Amino acid sequence: MSHLGYMEKLLDGVEVEWKLLDEVGKFQRGKRFVKKDMISEGFPCIHYGEMYTHYDIWANKSKSFVDKDLASKLRVAEYGDVVIVAAGETIEDIGKGTAWLGESSVVIHDACFSYKSPLNPKYVSYFLRTKMFQDQIKPYISSGKISAINAKGLGKATIPIPPLNVQNEIVQILDTFTELTAELTAELTARQQQYAYYRDKLLTFEEGSVEWMPLGDISDFTYGYAAKAQESGDARFVRITDINTNGKLYPADHMYIDISKESERYLLKKDDLLMARTGATFGKTMIFEEDYPAIYAGFLIKLSLDPNIVNPKYYWHFAQSDLFWDQANKLVSGGGQPQFNANALKQVKLPVPYPSDTAKSLAEQARIVLILDKFDAIASSLSEGLPREIELRQQQYEYYRDLLLSFPKPEVESHD
Repeated sequence: MSHLGYMEKLLDGVEVEWKLLDEVGKFQRGKRFVKKDMISEGFPCIHYGEMYTHYDIWANKSKSFVDKDLASKLRVAEYGDVVIVAAGETIEDIGKGTAWLGESSVVIHDACFSYKSPLNPKYVSYFLRTKMFQDQIKPYISSGKISAINAKGLGKATIPIPPLNVQNEIVQILDTFTELTAELTAELTARQQQYAYYRDKLLTFEEGSVEWMPLGDISDFTYGYAAKAQESGDARFVRITDINTNGKLYPADHMYIDISKESERYLLKKDDLLMARTGATFGKTMIFEEDYPAIYAGFLIKLSLDPNIVNPKYYWHFAQSDLFWDQANKLVSGGGQPQFNANALKQVKLPVPYPSDTAKSLAEQARIVLILDKFDAIASSLSEGLPREIELRQQQYEYYRDLLLSFPKPEVESHD
């Protein structure tokens, strides 16, 4: 059955209205709280950083909490509200949201809005991810060090409003795709946990056979190139958002920059290491393994480790481990935007095996890298196995999402 025929049958002659989000529901902005306010148990909260990594998953459970007394002074989203990203490091994140379907209310950060309406909240959330919606809000997003949008800007976007039973049917179809992806992701997570177990085991040495060396003694640090990303250019422009949670470079959605006398000194070489220095993704580290020209952006730091002491791939595996993150979380500066600059990074200590014997040390690092690369290939390969299947499922879901939400729009509209 064609998409048109299916939707006509589903609508059964009922016309689809398009209304401003402001006309349909109400926005409420969250209130600021910082990393040090979050605790292991208490009142559930959604910190702005979580929205960037989890907005494609329905927020049935919070992974973060604040004290109940503090929660009483903050803003909450209730069951059925849509939580929407209002501010972030890149324009692509703004406006994306998730339906809050948890068992209780949830505190929201001031980089988020809650949106309450009589519409199916999952239907609204799916629509917020379409290009159609993103194109509508782009003119109202302020750009700068932090991109942001206010409630007035979000409210100017229009949303198609079919009958509630049609909204429910669309949600049911799209849920099927997201559930399939979630199952595959769970399997991938199990494989990644296996890699993490062996990684931490191999990076734990007997006393006397290792020296914990401060990075400031064995590495130089260079901040990235501050420029605006382009749709085309001579080189890929690698930004914080191009690095996935596993420390790998996303293969799609490239942005570019032209190579000039000023920018060419930021060109990446094979096995160069980059670390995110600010925001919710601080400390995230990738190794550049691609064969095309690329320049790294300003919110990234390049680590130039002494090759006579450290194998760069050995450091990359270390930077994914708890041995690194336990140190990084203690060194990061607080505030709404966590900062992990070169001065903090210099204090991180790396376990270097057999420090008095360079050849033996590098041989041991190479042995560890060889083993961990095999586990990492199983868990994180972007060209085969589960990650490739997840990528294809995601593309399939996005195709049908945009198709199912592409209702005809009235020819004459004015909402200035």
